[in-house]
This record gives sequence, structure tokens and C-alpha cells, in this order.
Amino acid sequence: MDLAYVCEWERWPKSTHCPSVPLACAWSCRNLIAFTTDLRNDDQDLTRMIHILDTEHPWDVHSVNSEHSEAITCLEWDQSGSRLLSADADGQIKCWSMADHLANSWESHVGSLVEGDPIVALSWLHNGVKLALHVEKSGASSFGEKFSRVKFSPSLTLFGGKPMEGWIAVTVSGLVTVSLLKPSGQVLTSTESLCRLRGRVALADIAFTGGGNIVVATADGSSASPVQFYKVCVSVVSEKCRIDTEILPSLFMRCTTDLNRKDKFPAITHLKFLARDMSEQVLLCASSQMSSIVECWSLRKEGLPVNNVFQQISPVVGDKQPMILKWRILSATNDLDRVSAVALPKLPISLTNTDLKVASDTQFYPGLGLALAFHDGSVHIVHRLSLQSMAVFYSSATPRSADEPAIKRPRTTGPAVHFKAMQLSWTSLALVGIDNHGKLSMLRISPSMGHTLDVSLALRHLLFLLEYCMVTGYDWWDTLLHVQPGMVQSLVEKLHEEYTRQNAALQQVLSTRILAMKASLCKLSPCTVARVCDYHAKLFLVAVSSTLKSLLRPHFLNTPDKSPGDRLTEVCTKITDADIDKVMINLKTEEFVLDMNTLQALQQLLQWVGDFVLYLLASLPNQGSPLRPGHSFLRDGTSLGMLRELMVVIRIWGLLKPSCLPVYTATSDTQDSMSLLFRLLTKLWICCRDEGPTSEPDEALVDECCLLPSQLLIPSLDWLPVSDGLVSRLQPKQPLRLHFGRAPTLPASASTLQLDGLVRAPGQPKIDHLRRLHLGAYPTEECKACTRCGCVTMLRSPNKTTAVKQWEQRWIKNCLCGGLWRRVPLSYP
Repeated sequence: MDLAYVCEWERWPKSTHCPSVPLACAWSCRNLIAFTTDLRNDDQDLTRMIHILDTEHPWDVHSVNSEHSEAITCLEWDQSGSRLLSADADGQIKCWSMADHLANSWESHVGSLVEGDPIVALSWLHNGVKLALHVEKSGASSFGEKFSRVKFSPSLTLFGGKPMEGWIAVTVSGLVTVSLLKPSGQVLTSTESLCRLRGRVALADIAFTGGGNIVVATADGSSASPVQFYKVCVSVVSEKCRIDTEILPSLFMRCTTDLNRKDKFPAITHLKFLARDMSEQVLLCASSQMSSIVECWSLRKEGLPVNNVFQQISPVVGDKQPMILKWRILSATNDLDRVSAVALPKLPISLTNTDLKVASDTQFYPGLGLALAFHDGSVHIVHRLSLQSMAVFYSSATPRSADEPAIKRPRTTGPAVHFKAMQLSWTSLALVGIDNHGKLSMLRISPSMGHTLDVSLALRHLLFLLEYCMVTGYDWWDTLLHVQPGMVQSLVEKLHEEYTRQNAALQQVLSTRILAMKASLCKLSPCTVARVCDYHAKLFLVAVSSTLKSLLRPHFLNTPDKSPGDRLTEVCTKITDADIDKVMINLKTEEFVLDMNTLQALQQLLQWVGDFVLYLLASLPNQGSPLRPGHSFLRDGTSLGMLRELMVVIRIWGLLKPSCLPVYTATSDTQDSMSLLFRLLTKLWICCRDEGPTSEPDEALVDECCLLPSQLLIPSLDWLPVSDGLVSRLQPKQPLRLHFGRAPTLPASASTLQLDGLVRAPGQPKIDHLRRLHLGAYPTEECKACTRCGCVTMLRSPNKTTAVKQWEQRWIKNCLCGGLWRRVPLSYP
């Protein structure tokens, strides 16, 4: 493990952020981190704050006054990573969601209340989606073999089997409360006692079973008392929420049954199920003032022995033997330093109780480890079943500032800085910790866990986790932390190779996601940075093509024939004529008739298509340079065919409304620019189309393309937005020191320096990357930017036509690349 960056609060004269007690932290599958602080003013008044940031821009933190009257005890993300639950010591629970789908704008409209009863455990109800990772099959060709869907029932279903949304919480007095979110927006809340004899619950955790039930573990804080387990069933009866509870077998920690250590660890300080959907395995930590011990337990079904007398009366054969559930200890640590925080892996690697051999073998895998933070400032990654140490981090290194050179600091005396809350990322390749000074630290966790791995095995680990993110839709930022520039080429090639092995239906589903993944990988190396432009252009081209084709309508609604878009593709593939008018007469032009206002509103997108075709053809003579943007398009028959189809559509629409056509600056007034470009594009497409043999462009085509700059003005394309993210600038063993609320002057890497030649320089007029509208050097409209690629677009739509709304609706929640939006100031770079 090594430190990637730290981010701390600046000290203000009249107020200061101090760590809340207790300190809550949560990490979503979209790589958003939420944590709490108390804002203290001069009058010593406390404001309970919730802070949300994305890991690529940690300084751009969104701080919201939670309006919780007491300390916030729990934070919990939903499985989509778009909603957050917060609960406090007064029994209030709030549900936070994005305002306008912005990652740095949050609001709360719904919640529930168990008045005066502090919440000690909180969880969203399970939606029934569970994916199992099979590490031993990471070399298999099919994604279906590597990642299998596990049969798992939702906690509660609506009519038709759709999972019902809601949350469950446990209070300090032994109550369980469930709130259900109805489709109408109404919240159904019910509260029930876990058992008849209610007692104090100091610690609790919640897990789910495959049958749709909920398991709650509780402890009163004393190691001399048993850890109790309860089964909770939730149902809706007569429009009311009903809760049924049942007592399950309990356990005493092993350290309390040892006479030599009976009173050595008087308090249970941590109680966690190993995973939300793994109710059979639980982690317990008992502590004293100076030390701790950790135990891992598993719930098993065991046969109940039958007395010989009853055996003679009624012999027990096979499955008829009575079974009983019993907790058995899997492993326990020796005496450790006092544990301050625990973080559990979210990677759903399938392990059974018999898999303890994995820990002793050479298979060290990030998802198999859980993190323990200690009061001496160290963090240990231990195997989640055997509790054997896999990696260690000591917080002795002082990070350098992003704005200043590194300086030597005097050693301070006093309590060691240690993490009070920790969370592992969803691939277990990164860990975030909030220390007792309120500082946020981001740690990389090596895929090799500190053990020597050859390059091919390390690449296979990273490739496997990238594929997992591709299949699930989770953000892969934490995986990029470990990609070195020399790995990028191999990873992109292997990722493409694995993608092409999948069936056609799955390839279509994952087509845009793999392009976005390749683009983010290629940003990390100066040798592949030009490909980032091509991948972003391909994403934009696919989106434009599908949107424009969707506007076409059949002339007769009851026609059983193919859709107009499919017919357009079929005709353009079959007819290889280089004359655009001869291709056009084979189409039913009445299917292309659109409202004049709609055509005019689409002019900016059509202009981009025309400019892109002109740029590609003009760059054909220089095709030997792979560092030139657009290089990969010159041999991509699918993309060239897509551009050819769009040129035909634009030609037909130009007959209806000439002002919607792309505008070219030509040296001759009589030149038909569209026909010229279509003819050259067709010749290039024939050389590399999928249906025929591939060949090199002939000299006549190259010569004609050489003449293009003397016939038409070649446009300068805005290839890439300005990306101010961290991941391409982080360097091994050189952590950055950042400050919340203050954008740093980040060091430029070799790849970002090369990338700067493909983006607009500061001070130049800016552009809306989705609408292709020019915003001027100093935009006056509010804008939002992608957290992943930096793509910028206006927050509010300037156009009200249906076609433009349809285009903009595609990007209301996510960017082209799938990244989240964040509001940016008017003076964005």
C-alpha cells in the first residue's frame, strides 16, 4: 500500500471543521465518498455537516448542512450510488438525492423518524441483484463464466416481482424500523422490537439472505454478553408495513471463554458481517484500552446426534437426520494494537468456509482482504477468513503539497494520527480513511498485495477488475490508480480481445462502455494519448447516428418492413456508388421529412458530422502517424459507413431546408462540397469495409485528399475537453497534499502535456461539447462538467424543440462516457 493523496481543511478565523464523534464515512460504486464533520464556530455551536466528493476532484467537495440535531451515526449509499442515507443519534433518518443529477448538488425530501432513539445500524433493502466473481476462472473467454448471476431474492417485491425500495435501521433500545418508498412517493414506516426482552444495543449490523430475509446482529458492548442474531421478515399487508422477527443462534467471543484472557478485552468495539449479502459470516473485535483481538465466525448447519434408543425405534437415514444451526469460529488473531476502524471488501468473490487454504497459498487478491486501522497509525490488510496479514501501511511519510515543493517537518509529540473511519473501494484497489484530525487520505492497494507478481499476472488482475466494472457499470477510477504507462497498450488490446469474444448481444450492450474505458486508459500514457480523441469522437458519432436515425418515421405506420434507419443502413451498404444522388434515389425520401424548425435546431450536430468527414479525409495523406487524432477512423469500416449514412441523410434534409446543411468555406462558388466529400469517403470506405476484402487506399484517392486543403478550409476540431482530474497526474511514491475548497496547481505529466495540444488553450473561446455550441471566452450560462472526461455542457437547454430535447435527454444523468456531472463555476478553465 502507498499513499496517493491527502486532502485537509483550511483553517478559517471564525469557524473550523473538526471530526465528528462518531465519524461516519461511505464509498459508492460511482466513486463518490461521503463523510461527516462538525462545523464549530466561535460560540462553540456545532453544525452537523455531510461532505460529498468524487475521488477524481477531491478538492471540489460539496458540503451540506444536514440539519440533524444530534451526531450523525450512519451513512449508507444505495446500490446505484446515486442516493445516500444519513441517520443520527436522535432517531432521524434522511434520504439524500442529487439535485439536477449533479454530483456536487444534493437535497433531501424524504426520511423517517424514531424519536429520541439513536440509530446504530442502517442499510438499504436488498434489490435482489447479486453477482459472483470467480477468480479461478479469470482466464475464461466468456464473461458469463467469470461473473455469474446468483439467485437472490429482494427483501420485498411489488406487483410483478419488482423490488421495492426502502431502508431498515436498528436503534439503541433494540427496535428495528423499516421504511418503504412507494412508487407514488409515499413513505410507509413500521417499527417493531427485535425480541420481547428489549436490551441496550451498542453495536449492530445488517445482512441479507438469498431467500429475501434480513439478519440483524446486535451486541450490548460487553464481551461478557452474547452477540445476538435475529431474522427479520418484511411484508406489506393492507397497505401497511409489517415486521416479523425471530431469534437465531447467538455466540460468545472465544476470547471470553479463555480463562487466561477472560477479562483482558472487556468491550466489543466492532461488529460487522463480512458482506451485506453474506449473513453466515461475521467479524468481531474486542478491545481494551491498549490492545484488541479480532475473530471471524461462521454459521453452519450441523447434524444433530440422535440417541441410540430413538435410533432403534425410528432409524435416521440420509436427509432425515435433524439439522441445527451453530456458530463456529473460523480464525482469530493474536493480541493486536488497539483497533480504531474496520473496512470490509465490497468485491463479491465467492468463498466458502473450506477456502481457508487460499490464504496460505500464493493467491493474494485485493477482494479477499479486509482493512484494520490501529491507534499507532498503521493499516493492515488481512485475509477476510484466516485473518492472516497480507499488506501493511505505516503513515510515517509526509505527503508533498501540490502547490509547493516537499519540505522537512519536525516530528510532533502527542497522540498518533490514526484513522477513525475507513472504506474500501468497490474493487478493493483503494482505501479512504478519515483521521482524528479530520484529514482525508487516499491509499492505493496493490493488486499483488506486496507480493512479487510477474507483469502478466498483474495485468490479468487489472484486466479482470476492468471487465467486472464493464459488466456491472461501476466506475473504474480506483483501478486506474495502478495502471502504469507501460501497461496501457497491453491492457487496451487485451480488453478489446476479451470484448470481441462475447456474443453479439452483449457486445452491443457494452459497446459504449468499453470505448469510455479505453479512453480513460489511454490518457495515462503519452504513447496512446491521441487515441483518447478517437474514442471520444467515436462515442459522439455513435450517439449522433442513433439519435438522427430515431427521428426517421415510416410513411405508413402499419408497414411490416424494416425501420427507416435499418433500410438506410441496408441501402448504403448494398450500393457502393460514389455519387451521393444515386444512393439517395434508392431511399423512400418521404420517410425523411421533418419539421423545418427541427431541422434548423439540428444544424450544429450536422455541422460537426460535415467537419469531421472533411478533417478525416484531409488527414488521409498523413495516415502513417498514429499520434495524429483520427488515425484509427481511417481503417474503421464501421465508423466510415456510419458517416456515409449520415451524409446521405444530411443531403436529403438539405433539400427540405438548405440552411440546415453544414457550412464549408470553399475556394470555388460552383463546387458541390457534399458530393466531393461523399465520393472520397465512399472510396475510403470501400478499402476497409467489413463486407469486402480490405486494401490500402490507392494513390489517386490520396492525391485527391492532398488537394482538399486548397479546395476547402479544413476546420480545427475541439477534440477533447480540458480535464483537471488527478488520476493521470498521480505518481508512485509521491503523494499530493490538497485542500478542500481550493483547486490545486497540479503537476503536468508527459501524457497531459501531449494532451494539451489537442484542447483549447486557456482564454480561448469555449464550446459546449454536447450541443456543439460556442459559449465565448467568458461564458455567462451555468455549465456542468463530467467528473471522468471533463466534457462541458450548459446546465439549461437554450432550445425547446422536441428533437433537441431528445438529444439532451440522453445526457441528463450521465455524460457520453458514463461519468457523473458536476456543476462548474462560470470561470471554468
